[in-house]
Amino acid sequence: MVVDMSQSSWLVAGIVPGIERHPLKKLDPDEEALLQLIQRWRDEGVKVGRPITRIALAFEAGRDGFWLARWLRMRGIESYVIHSTSVAVPREHRRAKTDRLDSELLKRVFIGWLRGEPDHCRMVAIPTLEEEDAKRPNRERENLIGERTRIVNRMKGCLARLGIRNFKSTLRKASELLATLSTPEGRPVPPNTLAELRRDMARLRFIMDQIQEIERTRLQGLKQSPEKGPHAMVRLLARVIGVGIETADMLVHEVLSRNLRDRRAVARYAGLTGSPDESGRKRREKASPRQAIHGCVAA
Repeated sequence: MVVDMSQSSWLVAGIVPGIERHPLKKLDPDEEALLQLIQRWRDEGVKVGRPITRIALAFEAGRDGFWLARWLRMRGIESYVIHSTSVAVPREHRRAKTDRLDSELLKRVFIGWLRGEPDHCRMVAIPTLEEEDAKRPNRERENLIGERTRIVNRMKGCLARLGIRNFKSTLRKASELLATLSTPEGRPVPPNTLAELRRDMARLRFIMDQIQEIERTRLQGLKQSPEKGPHAMVRLLARVIGVGIETADMLVHEVLSRNLRDRRAVARYAGLTGSPDESGRKRREKASPRQAIHGCVAA
């Protein structure tokens, strides 16, 4: 069975021994309804004299994450999550694309993988709920840092229009210095612009406080249980010159916790290698977005 999942509905397709037709059913996003459908199709196979001892189900990695695979495994159903980029699709410029066709494609891919065909597709390692939760602080901090950079750049651009430069919005007294700014003509900052900058400053201060809270919580966890689980590895990596606590925590929970059998994917994630791009005479390596940690990983 394969499930083509979307936010509004799930399209379930299957192959049942002893039944010539390939059943197809659209459901509301409901795990209990999916389990009842699995049991119904299993009973149909049993009725025609084909006892079913194994049920395998797969769906593409996406918005819903891995909770459904964990939920089904708890109920004795063999569940897998297919890596989306490993599914080969037709390359016609204008090809039909519907949920029904996508489910048929997933079915063929899944059957090939179950037969053991090499490099037919790749399965994503299903993390536990604790492993997923351990990644949230690092990812939240990364998003907050990006938001902080956007606000700082927006404030710089707003002041640059007035000819004001060298104002550091991340300083503690930046909100007090904002009222003393003046344009090169000697005029104060216009009131609407000043109000906009004050609102940006308030958002910036709030985001910086959240970043500091995440960092304090991480350090507190390392102090309370320094030798427990991944904390020991984080402390070990942090001893390497040039690797801080943030980088060590990211490496442990994002890189070293991945499926290390796919060494190329891990290397591309870390910035050690690029993504190959070869067609005809053209051959190059696409730049990796994580080149910033190249030196840290190499060390």
